[in-house]
Amino acid sequence: MPSALVTGGSSGIGLGIGRMLRDEGYALTLVARTPERLDAAAADLGALAVRANMLDEDDCARAVATHVEHHDGLDVLVNSAGVGFAGTVADTSTKRFDIQLGVNVRGAFLVTREALPHLRASRGYVVNLASIAGTIPTPGLATYGASKAALISLTRSLVREEAESGVRATALCPAFVDTPMTEWTGLAAEEMIQPEDCAEIVRGLLRLSPAARVPVVVVERVGDAV
Repeated sequence: MPSALVTGGSSGIGLGIGRMLRDEGYALTLVARTPERLDAAAADLGALAVRANMLDEDDCARAVATHVEHHDGLDVLVNSAGVGFAGTVADTSTKRFDIQLGVNVRGAFLVTREALPHLRASRGYVVNLASIAGTIPTPGLATYGASKAALISLTRSLVREEAESGVRATALCPAFVDTPMTEWTGLAAEEMIQPEDCAEIVRGLLRLSPAARVPVVVVERVGDAV
């Protein structure tokens, strides 16, 4: 049975993608920091739960090792763990800057680095949850946008580096998605992209032939002027 590891898999986009992967026949590992939500999501999807902090290098390595030991390999990695704080360059604290870059870029890098030997063996797929904020100017989300731009760049380079190994990767860059992280926007749920939309895009990516690669997918929200 193919297997998938999803960081940030206890809610939002990660949970939506995890549910799709379960339905597609993947054995799952969900990784998150909050035990209550993680355990509930894992029970719902029949997944292995691994509690980990993406700011901790040892936790990132342990999450991959635990998955591989339990599932005897790895076919799909979804780096969905992320954090964002509103703030301009002028008013963003160093701590908030470090957390966003640490989780959104460094954490994804660490998990991917640890997963690569196993993904090479399976000619697997990496999905990095970036954001449309990494592709356009984002006043008020300056550091968040910068972290996602870095993740997009990391993904593009990974695609080229792993061309011979068969490992493919995509940075998925949606506008506002209906998740707890976007409650601050005040937008109605029906006005936002749905987690299931992101999951359907990932489903399509996994069904592509090995000859096709898609480094970046940008998903605009209807009504946005970008």
